[in-house]
Amino acid sequence: MKNIGIITSGGDCGGLNGVIKGAALTSLSKGMTAYIVPNGYAGLYNLVDFKAIAKLTAERIEQIDVFLAGSEAGNSRVKVSKIKDDKKYERIKEGLKKFNLDALVISGGDDTGSVVKDLADKGIPCVHAPKTMDLDLMPYSVGGDSTINRIAEEVRDLKTTGRTHNRIIVLEVFGRYAGHTAFRGGIAADADAVLIPEVPVDFDVLYRHIKAKFIKRIEESDVHAGSATIVVAEGLKDASGNELVDMNSQPDSFGHRKLMGAGQYVVKQIESRIKADPEIKEFMKRTGQFVEGVYEIPEVREIRPSHLVRCGFTSAVDANFGLEAGAAAVELIAKGIFGVTVVSYRAGQIQYMAVADAIVQRHVDLNDVAVFETLGVSFGREPAKVDCQATKISGVPPRVY
Repeated sequence: MKNIGIITSGGDCGGLNGVIKGAALTSLSKGMTAYIVPNGYAGLYNLVDFKAIAKLTAERIEQIDVFLAGSEAGNSRVKVSKIKDDKKYERIKEGLKKFNLDALVISGGDDTGSVVKDLADKGIPCVHAPKTMDLDLMPYSVGGDSTINRIAEEVRDLKTTGRTHNRIIVLEVFGRYAGHTAFRGGIAADADAVLIPEVPVDFDVLYRHIKAKFIKRIEESDVHAGSATIVVAEGLKDASGNELVDMNSQPDSFGHRKLMGAGQYVVKQIESRIKADPEIKEFMKRTGQFVEGVYEIPEVREIRPSHLVRCGFTSAVDANFGLEAGAAAVELIAKGIFGVTVVSYRAGQIQYMAVADAIVQRHVDLNDVAVFETLGVSFGREPAKVDCQATKISGVPPRVY
């Protein structure tokens, strides 16, 4: 192996530049040369038409900052098997041959990983460095910690505007099938409720919880100021377990349709209950807020930060893991190990697993949910009991990621 191509695919997030830099620097240390294949699988498919691709010399690597989110290589959402070209795999191989690329380091999530498996099955040597801000792959993936920190910061900051205006704040964040980042980000910011796809929401239960928190804070404040915060993942399900999908939208190449807006749905559910609740009017009068015909009920506001939770800066955890995952991918290539996903690279030991196993979707454990329900956080259901087990371990404890 002399020349390695580096691809990042799917959504942007923190840690991707760490993967690129880790892979490129490890290549240099082994006498190999790394190149960027730009714009994800779209770039890989069109590689044969490129006149040149970026060579990651020591000087060029120096320009890549691991503390920045996003990807120096660029991303795209393209599923190779869906490309309407019967000779697409031959075309990709021609592109690799044109630039003498012997193997690929590919960083992405479950959709990207399914293509890694597809390419490996077609005889294209590649290794998968796990990336997804949703944290729904089996191994830890770059992007998760950075996004959790961003969500926590935004919830924290929104509490100032919520308290100033006595508003209930609903923050909608990413998480279509798994609610890891909404869960951990909301908990870290002391959100009053966290709504995730794993727990279908009973809005009557949610309303009682939020109402009690909201009223207590304002009535106990010497200036009658208070707020309540709800973090909701975009893949919210109602009490029947139905996803809020726009069936009129066109599915993307991976079959995903647009979601209809979980945050706005939550706002409407809470507003309808506020309007029908006779205790709210009395509360507004007791706290000196009620103005007939003008200001009769509290405001419920939705905020959707969208890509602000995945852009900007990379957390220290993701910068470290990105560098390790990129380095490990090249080490595996050097050992002739392909079609696998990097799990960890610590103390000189690389752990990896089959891509097909790595991209199996991992959801929030409901026992973890129950722990925080005992601490007073609502997940839109009646609190469950924790199934708590104690286990003594020997040796070195597992790491955070």
